[in-house]
Amino acid sequence: MPHRSPEPDSPDLSMPHAPEGAPNVVLVLLDDVGFGASAPFGGPVETPAIEELAREGLRYNRFHTTAICSPTRASLLTGRDAHVAGVGTVMNSANKYPGYQGILRDSTATIATVLRKNGYSTACFGKWHLAPPWETSQVGPFDRWPTGRGFDTFYGFLGGETHQYEPTLYQGTTPVARPDGDDYHLTEDLVDRSIEWIRMQNSLAPDRPFLLYLAPGATHAPLHVPSVWSEKYRGRFAQGWDTVRQEILDRQKALGVVPEDTELTPRPDELPAWDTLSDDEKRVAERLMEVYAGFLEHTDVQISRLIAALKESGQFDNTLFVYVVGDNGSSAEAGMKGSINYFGALQGMQEPIEVQIERLDEIGGKQSYPQYPAGWAWAMTAPFQWVKQVASHFGGTRNPMVVSWPAGIRDTGGLRSQFSHVNDIVPTILDVAGIEPPAVVDGVEQAPMDGTSLVYSFADADAPERHTTQYFEVFGHRSIYHDGWIASAFHRAGMPWTVGLPPVDAPFEGDVWELYDTRRDFSQARDLAESEPERLAELQELFAKEAARVDIQPLRDARAHRTPMPNLATGRDRFTYYRGAVGTPETNAPPLRGRSWTMRAHIDVPDGGARGVLASMGGDNAGWALYLTQDGRPEFVYRAFEAGRVHLAGSAAVPTGRHVLEVDLAYDGGGPGRGAQITLRLDGAELGSDRTPRTPRGFFSIDETFDVGATSGSPVGNYPHVYPFEGGLDRVEFEVH
Repeated sequence: MPHRSPEPDSPDLSMPHAPEGAPNVVLVLLDDVGFGASAPFGGPVETPAIEELAREGLRYNRFHTTAICSPTRASLLTGRDAHVAGVGTVMNSANKYPGYQGILRDSTATIATVLRKNGYSTACFGKWHLAPPWETSQVGPFDRWPTGRGFDTFYGFLGGETHQYEPTLYQGTTPVARPDGDDYHLTEDLVDRSIEWIRMQNSLAPDRPFLLYLAPGATHAPLHVPSVWSEKYRGRFAQGWDTVRQEILDRQKALGVVPEDTELTPRPDELPAWDTLSDDEKRVAERLMEVYAGFLEHTDVQISRLIAALKESGQFDNTLFVYVVGDNGSSAEAGMKGSINYFGALQGMQEPIEVQIERLDEIGGKQSYPQYPAGWAWAMTAPFQWVKQVASHFGGTRNPMVVSWPAGIRDTGGLRSQFSHVNDIVPTILDVAGIEPPAVVDGVEQAPMDGTSLVYSFADADAPERHTTQYFEVFGHRSIYHDGWIASAFHRAGMPWTVGLPPVDAPFEGDVWELYDTRRDFSQARDLAESEPERLAELQELFAKEAARVDIQPLRDARAHRTPMPNLATGRDRFTYYRGAVGTPETNAPPLRGRSWTMRAHIDVPDGGARGVLASMGGDNAGWALYLTQDGRPEFVYRAFEAGRVHLAGSAAVPTGRHVLEVDLAYDGGGPGRGAQITLRLDGAELGSDRTPRTPRGFFSIDETFDVGATSGSPVGNYPHVYPFEGGLDRVEFEVH
C-alpha cells in the first residue's frame, strides 16, 4: 500500500516541552493580611510556614499590592498593572469605564496560559474573584473562569469570600458540595487537594513542571476557625490596639524588617483609642482579634503541610515558592465595633453590643460570620498609615512576601529591601523558567509587562532597585512612587470602614497631596509636601501621565460611579426557573431588594412524600429558603442578619399530588432596609405569617448564590448542607412588584 501523506491541516499532536531545568512554581496568596500581622514581620501571630520559607529563602519588606482584592489578583497573574489588565477595582464595584470593567483582557494573558503553552501543568485552588458576576452562573460564558484563563484544574470559589465551614464551591465550572464531615474546613480542603494534585502530576508526568496557584479565603471575613486555634491567643490582646501596634514596631526593629529609625504613624482621628471603649466593647473586640489570630495561624499551618509534601517528594529544591502574605492591608470593613455578622454591619445594620456579648463564645464557629473592628485592622498594618482600600498609603499596599528556591537562591535567610510590586511576579517566573514574554497569545497582541523580574535581587541584597516607578489607585485614593519618593492623596469620599454605606461623590480637587522620602522615612511618618513643593508637583505630573497611560482619566471613584453592567435579570419582573438552576449570583437573580415579591413553587409529591430545598438565596448569615422538611412539612425561613428573622412552617406534610407553595413578601416601602410582612401558603391556604422589622439594605451575600431544587454553600434553614429536592418540581415562579 502506498504511503499516504498527512492531511495539510492535521493537528500537531506533540506536547509542548518546558525549557530544560525549568522550576515548578507555587504561588500562595493570602487575603486581608496586614504588614504587621505575621511573626516573621514582627506581628503577634505565629506563622511557621512563613518562618520556614524566610529561613530557607528571602524576605521582602518593600513589596506592594494594589490595596484591594481583584486588582491585586489581576496584576499577580498577568504581570501588568491592574487597570491595564481591565480590573482596576474590586469585582463588586466594576463599571463601564476603561480599566474598571472587571474583565480580564485577552491582551494580558495570565501566567497560567503562558506556562501551559510552554509545557507546564497548571492548577488553581481557592479564591478566584476575577470573573464578572453576569458570567458566573451555569449559562456562562466560562472564558474568564480559571479554566478559561490557562488553568487545567480549578477547585474553589468565584466570589470575594466564602463561608469556611459551608463554602460555595466549584470544580472546573460545575457547582459542587463540600466533602462530608462535621470537622470540615475550607483551608484544609484546599491544601489537601493541592497536595493530591501535585502527587498526581508527579505520578503521570514527572518530567513536566507545574504551576500551582493557591489562594485561600483566609483571612478575609468571615473569621472562621475551630476554637482550639483561637483559644491559644486568649488574653494576648487585652492591652488593646494602641499598645499592640507599638509592640509590633518594637519587634519589627528587633528583627531588622524595618530600620531602627522607623516611626510609628499616629492613629487616624476617626478611630477610637482603646481606652475609650466600654468593658463590654473591649471584651468583644478582644475576642474577635483572638479568633483572627487563630485563623491566620491555622491557615499558615496548612501551608506548612504543602511545603512538607513538596520536600517529601523531592520537588521542593527546584520549586520557586512565592508566598504573598495578603492581597492588601488589613480589612476595616466591619466598622468601629466589629461584628458577629459583619455583612449586616457593613450595610448599617450593626447588631447591638448585648447580642455580641450573648453570643461571644460562638465567634469563629459555624453560626457566626464575624469580622474584627477597624482598630485591629489599623494595628495589623503597623507601622504604616491606613488599611485595605487605601492605595495612597502603605497601610493599604505594603504586604510581606517570602520567596524560596533552593536551586536558585543561595542567600538563605536574607532580607531584600528593593521596591517591588505584585506585577513583578510574572516577569520573575518567566525569567527563572527561561521563557520570553510572548508577543502574541492565541492571535491577540500582548500588552508589555509592567513588572520587573526580581531575579536580580536574589543574589545581591544591595543591588540597585529596578522597579523605580509605580502608580497606585483604588476608589480615588492614589499615589505615585518614583526613585524613593512617594506622593500620596487620600480621597475623603468615604472611609475604609464605611464601604457598604452610600458613597459620597467628592471632588478630587479637594484631596490633599502628601510627600514622603521613603529612603529616610520607612513608614510615611514625615510629610514633606510643604518643604518640597517642586518635587511634589513633579510627582503629581508623573501620576497624571501614568493615569493617562492606563486610561483612567478623568479619575472616578468606583464606589460613587456605578454604571449599568450586563445582568441576567435586567428588564424582567417575572421569572420562571426549573430544577438545576443552581449557582446563580444573587446580583443576577430576581431583584428582591427593597420591594414586594411573590414566589410560587409548583410541586408534585409522590407516594412516600417529598423533601428538600425548593429555592434559596443567601446562606446562614442572611438569606431565605423554601423547603420541605425530612417529614415533608413546608417551611420558609428568612434572615436579615441579626436584625430580623422569620420562620414559617406548616403543621403537616404536603399530601401526595400536585400543589403550589407560595411565599408572599409585602414590603413596607419608604426606602431600603425597611421591614416586611411574609406569608406562607399552600394551595392558597395560609400556613403562617410574620413580620421582619428589617430587610437587607443591599444584599444578603456576595458569595452565596440563588439555587432552585437544591442548595449550595451554607444552609439558610435547619437542613443538611446537601439537601436536593426529592419529588416532582415543575417550576418556581417569581413576580417582583
